[in-house]
Amino acid sequence: MSLFKSGNPTLKESAYEGTIFAGISTGDEMTIRGTMNKFGFLFLMMMGTTLFAWSNFYKGGNPMPLMLIGVFGGLALALLMSFKKQWSPYIAPAFALLEGLFVGSVSAYYDYAFRTSYPGIVMQAVGLTLVVAMVMYVLYKTRIIKVTQKFRSVITIATISIAVFYLIQWIAFSIFKTTIGAFTMASTPLGIGFSVVVVCLAALNLLLDFDMIEKGAEKKAPKFMEWYSAFGLLVTLVWLYLEILRLLSKLKDR
Repeated sequence: MSLFKSGNPTLKESAYEGTIFAGISTGDEMTIRGTMNKFGFLFLMMMGTTLFAWSNFYKGGNPMPLMLIGVFGGLALALLMSFKKQWSPYIAPAFALLEGLFVGSVSAYYDYAFRTSYPGIVMQAVGLTLVVAMVMYVLYKTRIIKVTQKFRSVITIATISIAVFYLIQWIAFSIFKTTIGAFTMASTPLGIGFSVVVVCLAALNLLLDFDMIEKGAEKKAPKFMEWYSAFGLLVTLVWLYLEILRLLSKLKDR
């Protein structure tokens, strides 16, 4: 069933296998309101550890340990959740806490690095992220942009391609100290253009996430899928924020 495809690796058709596709009905099914309530809860939990990591940085702490704990701990929990979706009510909150350590450390670093040349860069990135998210929601609800099968396929392929590129880039730098695709990090027209494209891609992934949540509710997925879907939406929102933060930093260096 192609309508359950999403560019977000955490929200895709296979995520619902063994749930709605198996005809399982618990009598307590997933709803849009329930999913958004759980997203709000996860967001608040993430903000708690984000503030902790931010405070730790400005107290003189090294941001790298918290950043690495957030990245690898969050990745481990995300992988576990993909295999044990029924554990989402317990794993998703833990993931949000770890995600906050990463987001807080990165945000504090950018805030410190641009404290004189671009004061307030983090708050601007936060504000723009929320604005973009609201705009995408309106575009989805009004069906100005329709989530068709072709649309899903294009965004999915583009998202996977970017993810693979980022992974290769990270491995090359971490292991071989070699920079692949250096233009993506430069404050050049090409580098800025790349960031604009990725920001747009992250924003379009929100449309796929909204569609996945709506279709999951329509198909009466089990209640625990609210947690899993909220987790997936949080992943996309954080990705969007980080890409906007990166774009703003490039624009300032111009």
